Amino acid sequence: MEKVKLPIKVEPARCAQKRLDYQGAYVAALMPRLAESTQGIHGDIDVSLSFGTDAQGLRVMSGQARAQVSLQCQRCNELFDTTIESEFTYTPLRPDAEVPELPEDYDTVEVDEVGEINLVQLVEDEIILNLPLVPTHENEHCAEGRYDLSFGDIPTTDERPNPFAILEELKRK
Repeated sequence: MEKVKLPIKVEPARCAQKRLDYQGAYVAALMPRLAESTQGIHGDIDVSLSFGTDAQGLRVMSGQARAQVSLQCQRCNELFDTTIESEFTYTPLRPDAEVPELPEDYDTVEVDEVGEINLVQLVEDEIILNLPLVPTHENEHCAEGRYDLSFGDIPTTDERPNPFAILEELKRK
């Protein structure tokens, strides 16, 4: 499937009414905050979005985003490449609107004065939120991973009889 450029701003009410689906990519240059939060972005950010209305009658935008980034391992200070993936569901609201009762996996997003949302900022926020707090290699790939903090084997405890086994025997009689 060919990657297409996605719109930067959309009007979610109209998109939900038309039940639009978008699948494409954003160029990494559109996401400077993500670039600052990582050691580099490799390629485009793949995004798929679906607009619609849920069973409660709420307008919903759900989507997925995927980015290839370089992070600095906090154990060995070497760079490593990883994939950051995010899944999200939003319901758009006007700034002065009362927030309805939402399912727990929904978030709200405010539309601007024209009724649009900035998709680039939304996707960038979602990817940044899914960055690891402490990025590290897997132990087998990390130069410092061999110094894992667990030493030796954990001794097993002796099997002791259950003190309530006697009560269970009495119950059977």
